[in-house]
Amino acid sequence: MKYLNIKFSKIANLNYGGGERDRTDDLLVANQALSQLSYTPYFNSVPGFIISKLYNKLNLKNLQLSSIRSLGALVFQKNLGYNYPMDLTKKLLQAPSSPGIYIMKGAKEKTIYVGKAKDLRSRLRSYFQKSAPLDNRKSKMVEEIRDFDYIITENEVEALALEANFIKQFKPKFNIILRDDKNYPYLKLTLKERWPKLEVVRKIDKDGSLYFGPYVVSATMWEMLKFIERGFPIRSCGYNLEKPMRPCVQYQMGRCLAPCDKSKRSDKDHDLYIKTVKEVKFFLLGEKKELLSSLHERMTSLAREQRYEEAAQVRDTLSNIERAWESQRVISPELGDMDVIGLFKEDNEALVFMLFIRNGQVIGQKDFFLKNVGDIEEVELISSFIEQFYSKEILIPPKIIIPVKAELHTEKEWLDKRSGKSVRLSYARGEHEKKVLNMANQNALFALSKHKDKRVDKTLLSIKELLKLKNIPERIEAVDISNISGSEAVGAFVVWEDGEFVKDDYRAYKIKTVKGIDDFAMMDEVVGRHLKSLSEGDTETPQLILIDGGKGQLTSAMNAMKEFDLPVEIAAIAKAKTIKSKPSAKHEPDRIFLPGKRDAIPLDPFMPVTHLLQKIRDEVHRFAITYHKKLRTKRTLRSPLEDIKGIGKTRRLALLKHFGSIDKIRSATIDDIASLKGINTKIAELIKKSLK
Repeated sequence: MKYLNIKFSKIANLNYGGGERDRTDDLLVANQALSQLSYTPYFNSVPGFIISKLYNKLNLKNLQLSSIRSLGALVFQKNLGYNYPMDLTKKLLQAPSSPGIYIMKGAKEKTIYVGKAKDLRSRLRSYFQKSAPLDNRKSKMVEEIRDFDYIITENEVEALALEANFIKQFKPKFNIILRDDKNYPYLKLTLKERWPKLEVVRKIDKDGSLYFGPYVVSATMWEMLKFIERGFPIRSCGYNLEKPMRPCVQYQMGRCLAPCDKSKRSDKDHDLYIKTVKEVKFFLLGEKKELLSSLHERMTSLAREQRYEEAAQVRDTLSNIERAWESQRVISPELGDMDVIGLFKEDNEALVFMLFIRNGQVIGQKDFFLKNVGDIEEVELISSFIEQFYSKEILIPPKIIIPVKAELHTEKEWLDKRSGKSVRLSYARGEHEKKVLNMANQNALFALSKHKDKRVDKTLLSIKELLKLKNIPERIEAVDISNISGSEAVGAFVVWEDGEFVKDDYRAYKIKTVKGIDDFAMMDEVVGRHLKSLSEGDTETPQLILIDGGKGQLTSAMNAMKEFDLPVEIAAIAKAKTIKSKPSAKHEPDRIFLPGKRDAIPLDPFMPVTHLLQKIRDEVHRFAITYHKKLRTKRTLRSPLEDIKGIGKTRRLALLKHFGSIDKIRSATIDDIASLKGINTKIAELIKKSLK
């Protein structure tokens, strides 16, 4: 070891002042020593400053020696904060100084984080250096990294778009994830058609149509649609007008001018229809003056023509519209179309509150709860939120007001590209914008407080007390086994959190190690596999796992838990049963079994705590049965020939084509089966044996 230090120290202090021959000889010696160093078990004993000095000296000469590149990896590895394998270290050295995204992977190649960078090399190295100033969340992530990949993009905007797609696809545990990933409905007015229609859509197409929304509360949209149908008789159907038909009930009710009827397609009919479409457009755009003027003109014209009943209908529409506008929540007409993003962050949680303002009116609001964000700056929170929210099918308004005074240039460019026009992404300007931003921030504060109250409610406290838990069970998982006589046996887990079921975190397992009927062994296997998955960071660890079963299932689950050091508590809930006796039948309520307790705890059927536990138990039972039925159906539809080794698709088809059915193959002789092309006597015997 001492010899190695002396040897490498001499090489590090070489003086290249001599001739070219001396210099070359010295470098050959150095190269040979470095080759040994790459593989020596004593590398960790060589002081880092000697290796660094040697590497820098040789590297300055721009020598293309493989050992120097290996030494570069070793030097870099010595400065890493964790003991990473050499191949990962070399991968870091090879990362390009280009924009793109990087994908951090944990155990079993699972994606645990996706990020974007202007310079991939610098960003990736920043995670692994000993001196890297990482927050708690990123430090924990770095500890779990086993590998990483990266994808180079043309620029930062492309990287942002790709990052949003990857986060949506993989939902990495260390990224900020929006639970709400659905597309909101819009009202679409198809202006490019000869006979335009008003319909409900969830996808935005660049087809010349007008889109109104988003309606985050769909009930508001349906109410709006019904109002329009009553006052403006345009079609809302998707019927192909090239095939004339008799008018439907909408025409009979006076809610459509029936362009589907060939007799109602004159030029005069078309002019009236287009005028009605323009009025719908005025109404949806909030252009009051134009709409009222058009309706008054139409009412006067109908009265002059002595069509008093139709004139009265227009009068009623005018009256209804004025009442509707009076009741609408008008902020300020000057605001036009904009989304306002409010934010309140406290401890390890945050809440984003959005106001959707169109034509100066609030058409909707939505809040998004974010957890485990204690170490994340507000700018990063808002950037991540914008990236995920606007990557959906959504109509981007010309203005988005954010609660942070920051220049989000890349995000703005990305929004411009998605929108097809310039989008203003900035902090509030002027009195009106500051007023609505303050409103959004105040609502975020209120909504977060309400969310906390909802989460730690009396029912959860009651569960904690009833089950003698150490912590309030904010996240509860439940497990159940489903099978018929041991066949197609499955285990399933469901997750309940924040007052709702988290279906993205549901998991189902096929039983692998247990043969026949043994629910206890199946429970042991499934719980063990699930806990292993939790320990590897598959999903968030719950405070409580609820077993659908009795004492036996609980004991099996506890046995599986011994192998894992996870902060999870466990209980079992058994269904009510009726004990029959000669004089009468006694009905026992649902019961709770706890570890180490001999007697079960009866559940009061009238208590909220009972209702919640039963609701979770019933959901896991439903999920397990559904998965079991799915496998059973798949098995039923599967041909028995598929289970015979050596019988591929060609042979299966030949057998069925020749014999007609499985039963006829089963009753055929070995010679009959062997007479088919591609099937010999040995295979025929195997088929007969397998189909018994």
